[in-house]
Formats: sequence, structure tokens, C-alpha cells
Amino acid sequence: MKATYTAIVKEDAGCWIGWIEEVPGVNCQEQTREELVESLRVTLREALEMNRADALGAAGQEYEELELAV
Repeated sequence: MKATYTAIVKEDAGCWIGWIEEVPGVNCQEQTREELVESLRVTLREALEMNRADALGAAGQEYEELELAV
């Protein structure tokens, strides 16, 4: 299952800014819309990988992973 996220993007004072609605802290600023979208993809991927690593580290040795659909 491939997750999808919502990017909020807008042009502001000659540059493009954006953030991911569902993941706090994932925000970027770039010169073009295309650069912004790619930067948001990269930043979101990195944030999800970091959050996953933190969660697995906190789980310790024995844990169960469950996929949840909302």
C-alpha cells in the first residue's frame, strides 16, 4: 500500500513555500514550484525514515508491527 500525503504549496514574495499537511515539521522553500515539490518529497521521505527509526529504537527487542488503515 502506497501512502499519499497532501502538500500545501504557494508562491510568496518571489519564492515557493510549502509544507506537508499531515506531518508537522515537513516544510520547504525553493525558487521554483518544481524544485519545491521535489524538496518536499525528499524531506518527507527523510522525516518518515527518521520517525520509523526512532519508533523501532523505542520498541526495544520484542515488538509486533501492524499495518493500520484509516
